[in-house]
Amino acid sequence: MTKINRRNLLKGGAAFAAGSTLGAPMIWAQNIKDVTLRQFGTGVSNLNEVAQKVKEDLGFNLEMTALDSDSVTQRAATQPNSFDIADIEYWICKKVWPTGNLQAMDTSKIKNYDKIVGIFRNGKLTPDSEIAQGTAPHTVGFTSGPDGKDFVQEESGWMTLIPTIYNADTLGIRPDLIGRPIKNWSELLNPEFKGKASILDISSIGIMDMAMVVESMGEYTYPDKGNMTREEIDMTIGIFTEAKKNGQFRAFWKSFDESVNLMASGEVVIQSMWSPAITAVKSKGIECVYQPLEEGYRSWGGGIGLSAALTGLERDAAYEYINWYLDGWVGGFLMRQGYYSAVPETSKTYMSENEWGYWFEGKPATDVITSPFGDPLAQAGDVRDGGSFYDRMGSVACWNSVMDENMYMNRKWNEFIAS
Repeated sequence: MTKINRRNLLKGGAAFAAGSTLGAPMIWAQNIKDVTLRQFGTGVSNLNEVAQKVKEDLGFNLEMTALDSDSVTQRAATQPNSFDIADIEYWICKKVWPTGNLQAMDTSKIKNYDKIVGIFRNGKLTPDSEIAQGTAPHTVGFTSGPDGKDFVQEESGWMTLIPTIYNADTLGIRPDLIGRPIKNWSELLNPEFKGKASILDISSIGIMDMAMVVESMGEYTYPDKGNMTREEIDMTIGIFTEAKKNGQFRAFWKSFDESVNLMASGEVVIQSMWSPAITAVKSKGIECVYQPLEEGYRSWGGGIGLSAALTGLERDAAYEYINWYLDGWVGGFLMRQGYYSAVPETSKTYMSENEWGYWFEGKPATDVITSPFGDPLAQAGDVRDGGSFYDRMGSVACWNSVMDENMYMNRKWNEFIAS
């Protein structure tokens, strides 16, 4: 018998990825039900609904584990045999890629590669865009070849991560409890909110929020917020340590649920937040706003990486999963939480005209806007906080980062939390 090359077989049968395994090549249909892929990542995208849909559409099992960002980093860097798929952020990739625990991915196998937004390919949202400070995804998104352990600054055909979702992050506020406009990052340290402010306890992200506040206060302008010197780290954390000692902060959160509970209870009225946390608070019928700020957004991007140990049918299944992920259903699901898909145009086919207009185009809703779980989030006439995709992603001031002085920064951060 002629030996069947699974890679060619899958390439020929790629069309079934978005639908049922019925009609798939026989060898795939027979064996795929025995495949289980182990995925881990943060709770923002490791959702049971995605695993269930994978089982329905592709026929194999996806076991998901949700961890906080620091635990995700540690697992990816130190436990290479504990996972098949790493759903991680690009700043985490900067820490993990040099370990050799992930394998380079062939972009010729990604059917929607040419539709991936420029942010992940050359760093530019539009041809005229300026690339923001920090670890921009494209700077750690490509490697030199199938065995590359480096980062290259051009589209090489080999990616470290296949991009999936991303967003422009800002401060979450309770306008009903604040009672006045909030326009600047500096409000996080306003004594008016003493004991009712919070910042996230993830050093690589928290330090960037701190930097946005410091610049907003007019205390200092960083040459690169994403790569501070030791002196800049000391100055930045020093300002927040003083505020902490003065009782500014109610708490420091690490998980999505913690941030939701702090805001929903009213214990906190202004804090670092993530988009689905805002969605979760609003779904409880509580007024909560992801507030656009004059200084711009702190942004992040996530992607799927494959374990270096993944081979054979399991690796073929992982590529099918990635292609399915970018084919629109997941993008539509996550965009209803306020995220963006790496391939927006495929997501559009899984959203109503009202949803697409509200979440992507910044248009007033024409009817009720609901979360992926059916909870009402906005009424007819409401406009998304921050406006359209291009308004929001076009106002990114910095990306989540890993600094050259990362170890020193972590030590100073831990001293801040313990102070």
